[in-house]
Amino acid sequence: MKVSVLIPVYNEKKTILDLLDLVKLVSMDKEIVVVDDCSKDGTRELLKKHFGAEAGDIRIFYHEVNKGKGSAIRTALKHAAGEYVIVQDADMEYSPHDMLKLVEAAEKGNAAVFGSRFLKTWKSTSLPHYMVNFFLTGLTNLLFGARLTDMETCYKMVRTDIMRSLDIKADKFEFEPEVTAKLLQNGIKIKEVPISYRGRSYDEGKKITWRDGVDTVMILFKLKFFRTI
Repeated sequence: MKVSVLIPVYNEKKTILDLLDLVKLVSMDKEIVVVDDCSKDGTRELLKKHFGAEAGDIRIFYHEVNKGKGSAIRTALKHAAGEYVIVQDADMEYSPHDMLKLVEAAEKGNAAVFGSRFLKTWKSTSLPHYMVNFFLTGLTNLLFGARLTDMETCYKMVRTDIMRSLDIKADKFEFEPEVTAKLLQNGIKIKEVPISYRGRSYDEGKKITWRDGVDTVMILFKLKFFRTI
């Protein structure tokens, strides 16, 4: 089973090369599709220096203007050749080795597998971030009849044909609730598996803010009652 690892990148000069090295080491049939979302910190120059446009199982694409995480993932999805896709952030908060847990679950017939940071403990992140996630995940469960523990997780592994059929519109971090809600609305069961997580601070480059939480609530209600964003 071939997996397309989709990596949206924006201003991750400090971590991107180490992240790609770790992803390459994961023992599974895979391709790596990187989309630099018009980084301004030297990330794109670093990628061009080390990889060019194509380097073995790594393909790299460049946005000429910054559009957001969701937009970068949509670009990567267009070029995915694997049976499944999985999103990998470039900030080293998630351990690429954990992708094997999602692959194992997918090989058992699950069309959508999420890596949950909270199946074992909430202490993988700060209490405020956990409480925000708890609220947003609970709202998702309430609106769409699910029993998830981590809707906002980066690690979403979905069969490629299904992911494309969802017709994702989100440009930014609204990607997470949109994918989750549309999977549930289409009757796709989401399997969760436990993963590790090392959250970083805003000083270290964390980008998501409280405004993204407000956007998530709006997206969930729009999809529930209007089935569109």
